[in-house]
Amino acid sequence: MNNTGLVVASHGRHVWVEDAQGERRICHPRGKKNQAVVGDHVQWSASEDGGSIESIDTRRNLFYRQDEVRTKSFAANIDQVLVLVAAEPDFSQSQLARALIAARHEGIRTLIGLNKQDLSDAFAKAWQKLLPYQQLGCLVLPLSLKDHEKDLSALNHELADRVTLVLGPSGAGKSTLINRLVPHAKAATNTISQALQSGKHTTTSTTWYWVDETKKTALMDSPGFQAFGLHHIAPQALTSCMPDIAVHADHCKFHNCSHVHEPDCGVRQALLEQYIDPGRYKIYTELFAELSAPKNY
Repeated sequence: MNNTGLVVASHGRHVWVEDAQGERRICHPRGKKNQAVVGDHVQWSASEDGGSIESIDTRRNLFYRQDEVRTKSFAANIDQVLVLVAAEPDFSQSQLARALIAARHEGIRTLIGLNKQDLSDAFAKAWQKLLPYQQLGCLVLPLSLKDHEKDLSALNHELADRVTLVLGPSGAGKSTLINRLVPHAKAATNTISQALQSGKHTTTSTTWYWVDETKKTALMDSPGFQAFGLHHIAPQALTSCMPDIAVHADHCKFHNCSHVHEPDCGVRQALLEQYIDPGRYKIYTELFAELSAPKNY
């Protein structure tokens, strides 16, 4: 008899599954096709060493990155992605844009948290860098996560009753955020790490945490990343994932315009007229070239 469960952590091919009663156990995939990721709803059956994943329910979405070598899945069935960056260390606008593009490609809502508000000068510069994203309609929240006197009500409002994947580079404050909103997070992580024998589990894979006792709000902590490949997105689809580019693409003379070199391009004209941020257009052209390059695999 199969049981329904939720994948809350993974390490290699082993996953940590929570059942309807809130109990958790290690499960192993049955065959190569049943490799589950955190956020998956699965059908599992009991076995001597925990359980076996019999099937994975249909996913609403899958958030992942892909480069020339491999695909890295972060999580499935999420409501939104919170990209957390900090005033210091300086964050990469290219990596930020890539994460937002990957989310938009899957139809997933995004918001940005800018941490370390206490570093006034650095914070002001970082806030300025994020203005183009605010103009796109992306919510940007100022945060000072280490200052426990600072109110997090605005953030909590956006997280309530949603499943949120927290994404960002190392040093942005992801662990600090999780520990503030989920007081039992460290203990839960230690339990999972011991069960999966994964050691430094939090740095290598995604982990699910319930924020409230009613289990309506959840956070997923994810490993920091240095690169975010988008090789799963066709270059022709890139425009639709960047709304500030897409809004001007209808004014191009050619229906298959790349917005890089063609004449009578609505996007390049909008750039000249300062309707498009030059930094954002530079990211677009770099990504278009990267995704159009011959594949080595």
